[in-house]
Amino acid sequence: MIETADIVTFLLMGCVTYLTRIMGYLILRNRTLGPGTRAVMEAAPGCVLITVIAPYFATDRPADLIALAITLIVATRFSFLPTVLAGIASAFLLRHLM
Repeated sequence: MIETADIVTFLLMGCVTYLTRIMGYLILRNRTLGPGTRAVMEAAPGCVLITVIAPYFATDRPADLIALAITLIVATRFSFLPTVLAGIASAFLLRHLM
């Protein structure tokens, strides 16, 4: 069962991610960005996603560790959406089977 604190944490993380995008747009809307600045701005949501994934590196559950390995392998070959879907599916199946 998902705990209330987890749901609140996910919602707040989503709000923070959304606010960083909106604030970035509002602050930088009249400026021209260089290639380096543009790359940093595009990588920001990925950094937030890592904060969600990182605790699973320290888990002792084999299903999570295997799902994490599968997700990392898929990430080296495919774009973001297939990687997320593979991670969710592998975690679901492995948790169910193990």
